[in-house]
Amino acid sequence: MPSLLQRRTAPSSEGSPPADAIVHTEGLSKIYPDGTAAVDALDLSVRRGEVFALLGPNGAGKSTTVGMLTTGVVPTVGRAWVAGIDVADRPADARRNIGVVPQRNTLDRSLTVRENLVFHGRFFGMRTANAGREADIRLEQVALAHVAGKPVDGLSGGMTHRLMIARSILHRPQVLFLDEPTTGLDPQSRLALHEIVRGLRAAGQTIVLITHDMQEADQLADRVAIIDHGHLLALNTPETLKRSVDADTVVAVTADTGPPVLAALLSKQVPGVRDVHILNDSVLLTVHGDQAVLPAIAAAVADAGIGLRDVRVEEPSLETVFIRLTGKELRD
Repeated sequence: MPSLLQRRTAPSSEGSPPADAIVHTEGLSKIYPDGTAAVDALDLSVRRGEVFALLGPNGAGKSTTVGMLTTGVVPTVGRAWVAGIDVADRPADARRNIGVVPQRNTLDRSLTVRENLVFHGRFFGMRTANAGREADIRLEQVALAHVAGKPVDGLSGGMTHRLMIARSILHRPQVLFLDEPTTGLDPQSRLALHEIVRGLRAAGQTIVLITHDMQEADQLADRVAIIDHGHLLALNTPETLKRSVDADTVVAVTADTGPPVLAALLSKQVPGVRDVHILNDSVLLTVHGDQAVLPAIAAAVADAGIGLRDVRVEEPSLETVFIRLTGKELRD
């Protein structure tokens, strides 16, 4: 089984990325003048054709990492390559191989849906006729052909996100960066966007997904990198990361006593407990085996004369992995 924590790799001897990596970083860091390290010695390799998720709370360094990979942020230390191109040495060449869907709406509101795509194609050097053909293909791909002639101001949030994806892949980039693509969308729009991502991956598109949504990363990503405070905490497939918890059940317990007291009690009285973490006013237990966990919790609390407020039971998740590594919840 691959190791949960990925150690820093030595820089390649010839100053180039590994052959199987379409995105690669070595010691990539961004340190601001006040000494804050937004990203600290990050080593990553993204394989061609995979969906690779950068998962972490707000302020973890995800957007700064993507900013460096997409030439918008200059690294302080380290190197990064996209499609074999050093992004710092040849930013213009790198941008031709990159598609970016930012968090905020950057569509031109003076243009129609289709015109936004054609203009993007022209910006990347495509002839008008070719840009028009690609625009029609992409609008069909994201189910927006029926609104091609309408102004972008009339689009819903989900349609706007789909149009930005269509725009980002119009010039056929080798790598697509999706920065929090489903933030603020309703459930139906989220599902539609997820299907588009799966379709792009099936067609061979490499996607770097930046998200703080654990379920989204679990459902869409081939591999997940968990980062916090600019540091890489873990990198592997979602299933391998969840198996690393080595627990069958995760239980969150809230009672009429302080979490430290409750944690000490449950760690002693509940059989099969592997880890105990305090999260705000609750205690999180990871339990191994098929013991009767809930009766044991209820009995332990009752015997101690403590009132039980709430008990939630679930399977190990990526949030469980994050809590195990950092002792805090992922959604900050």
